[in-house]
Amino acid sequence: MPFAFRCPHCEVGYQVKDELAGKQTKCKKCGQVILLKPPVSEVTPGGSKLYRHARRDRELDLAAGDGELIDAISEHIEKYVGHSPNVFHELISDLVHLDVHTVPPTSQRNWHTCITSGMSERPMHAPPGVENSDYAELVLCLPPTWQLSEAAFKIDNQRFYWPIYWLKTLARLPHEYDTWLGAGHTVPNGDPPKPFHHTTKMCCWLTLGPIWFDKKFATLKLADGRLINFLAIIPIYAEEMQLKLNKGTDVLAGKLASLPLTELMNPSRKNVAVKRFGFF
Repeated sequence: MPFAFRCPHCEVGYQVKDELAGKQTKCKKCGQVILLKPPVSEVTPGGSKLYRHARRDRELDLAAGDGELIDAISEHIEKYVGHSPNVFHELISDLVHLDVHTVPPTSQRNWHTCITSGMSERPMHAPPGVENSDYAELVLCLPPTWQLSEAAFKIDNQRFYWPIYWLKTLARLPHEYDTWLGAGHTVPNGDPPKPFHHTTKMCCWLTLGPIWFDKKFATLKLADGRLINFLAIIPIYAEEMQLKLNKGTDVLAGKLASLPLTELMNPSRKNVAVKRFGFF
């Protein structure tokens, strides 16, 4: 599996193939001789493996989109989630063509459901031993009062758009950095993590199975053999991510399960990793 490497002279990032570890080369940006050393594997006290991804310079890799894939996912959404009257289409796509399908609130599911199509155009780089985890799409649920329209985005580009921005960012992350996303992963907004927007203190994402939907929605098998897993992304606080890193995903998931279902979609909800007089 390729590893992230940053030039010690100019800080430009690379993804380096395993077979090149220990070899010398010249940095393409600054020309200095560098020794390609893989990072030391980091495992948290809770048993989570840390992946650090270095930003790298590369050319735009245009993607036109897969019409059959989009149709299959659209039918899957219609069958198990509901009618999607609005789809945010990309005009210019890098690596994969990402559309975001939105299903409005209903009496059964009183929240907006946003689902990607296009992340599964390419396989992810899942490690050996992880079965049927090469392809994924992401699901994000938002409060019923959330504004999801081009007009709302134009009025304040970040106030309502940041969840959609991150939905696309996370969908591209595995392809941009030759890595993968699976249930139980956490992704921070920087290091140290910063709030997604000034209206929330949340600054990290947690991926889980799509717990709010029919179990049959969790996977989609295409005619060409691709098995697509649908992963829910949930915004969380820095303390909650640290709890997961220290004590494991099950501990954090158990505390989140104590919240009312709709609270998981609330950017100002209670922080389950904070006690009244301190932190866990």
